[in-house]
Amino acid sequence: MTLTIKFYTESLDTLKAKKKIKEILLPLLKSNHLSTSFSAFSKSSKKMIEAALAHQDFKAEKGHVTSLILPEEEGITKLILQGLDPKKTKALDFEELGGKLYDQLRAPAHDNIHLHFDELPKSSLSSAEIVAHIANGMLLKSYSFEKYFKQDGDKAEARKTIKTVHVYTTDLKETQKCFAELEAVTSGISLTKDLVSEPPNVIYPETFANVCKSLSKIGIDVKVLNKSKLEKIGMNSLLAVSQGSPKDPYVVIMEYKGTSKKKKDDKPIAFVGKGVTFDTGGISLKPGPGMWDMKFDMAGAAVVTGLMKALALRKANVHAVGIIGLVENMPSGSATRPSDIVTSLSGKTIEILNTDAEGRLVLADILTYVQREYNPGTVIDLATLTGAIIMSLGYEFAGLFSNNDTLADHLYKVGLESGDKVWRLPLHEVFDKALDGSVSDLQNIPTDKVGAGSITAAQFLSRFIEKDVNWAHLDIAGTAWAYKNGALYTKGSTAHGVRLLNTLVKTHFEG
Repeated sequence: MTLTIKFYTESLDTLKAKKKIKEILLPLLKSNHLSTSFSAFSKSSKKMIEAALAHQDFKAEKGHVTSLILPEEEGITKLILQGLDPKKTKALDFEELGGKLYDQLRAPAHDNIHLHFDELPKSSLSSAEIVAHIANGMLLKSYSFEKYFKQDGDKAEARKTIKTVHVYTTDLKETQKCFAELEAVTSGISLTKDLVSEPPNVIYPETFANVCKSLSKIGIDVKVLNKSKLEKIGMNSLLAVSQGSPKDPYVVIMEYKGTSKKKKDDKPIAFVGKGVTFDTGGISLKPGPGMWDMKFDMAGAAVVTGLMKALALRKANVHAVGIIGLVENMPSGSATRPSDIVTSLSGKTIEILNTDAEGRLVLADILTYVQREYNPGTVIDLATLTGAIIMSLGYEFAGLFSNNDTLADHLYKVGLESGDKVWRLPLHEVFDKALDGSVSDLQNIPTDKVGAGSITAAQFLSRFIEKDVNWAHLDIAGTAWAYKNGALYTKGSTAHGVRLLNTLVKTHFEG
């Protein structure tokens, strides 16, 4: 169910007179201070509100919340008082506030719900920007993937959510303008979440590619390479991953040429995504428990797809190329065996010692392809690449590896700004040497006891990066899927990376 946000400028008195409100949420800056909106309430309701505010447990400054059922004659069924922390004044703070506000409103089935502001914390943002970010936070938190629930009953009743929230603003035109850009990015996030959430019998390489094709309607040039084309090109590393599956592999290239003022010969920025739509591990079979989570081993590709949609919808002034490698990694009589050797698109030979270290094989070929065909100045790849990154960074930070300090610094800072946090880990020749093959140019895992699984995986990818290209690798294995609710998402796909890279583009690559 998609939440609709509607902005309004009418006073609370006017809305009450028109009997438009069933439930209202009033943010408060101070526990002992009634804003001008409260003049619209009757004396009896005011006394109830003042009593609630006087309660020792309610501290507006700490973001506390309380709710009241008002007298029937008030005409408003429910009042929710949400405290505002005056120290939280950044865009992300306001979006997380919006997520918190949405949580207060999930239960009702009606749509006469209004979020009314009299006062807002002091911020470098305009009031229109603040309101737009709060509204976007509500929109982000409202996402749920429930299309496969078919039965009625108690659970169906619990899943009912509101369809529309009316949000007050003093500057309708500017708020709508700010919100439109945020909503465009959120639309890309929703696409990413949809792709990651679908089961692997629904989203597999061909159907994923078909979703990408639909983006041509919004100004993205979409090119699809099927199996025969991949064989002709020589993407043998990627093909090796898919050869055990009856599902054909695909590579999809999405190119967006924004209205950039930069010179025509300026190099594009490229985003590269791993798209293993289901990963059994192949012959190096994964354990059964938890294998069901491997439907989201295509999250990197989903993030790239959602990002490209976001850039196009908000009409970003950038030339961007997104490329994704779509395969299914299955065991069978035709599957790649440990010790098989393939010649990658780059010409480098790879001994595949572990078929469950497959993501790097997919990325190797599409990294080579995008550099050869599109000559990008900056390349950023995303992949649910290693379980080792979860041991290092847990589920809140994605692993960041880069050959360029400036790019790494930008990614770290926009990660904090966007909420898609990253943490840099090293690349070093000691790990690189561990990938030298004994019978081939390199092997896909080290046999020496060097540990550092995430680092050696990134080091493998670095072998396929040209010297003059600024490159970053994001290991999102720990951040792609949430096992508990977050400030701006519920359990499931997080779309970690869409906001990060959109903010990076907006801050450092648009011209």
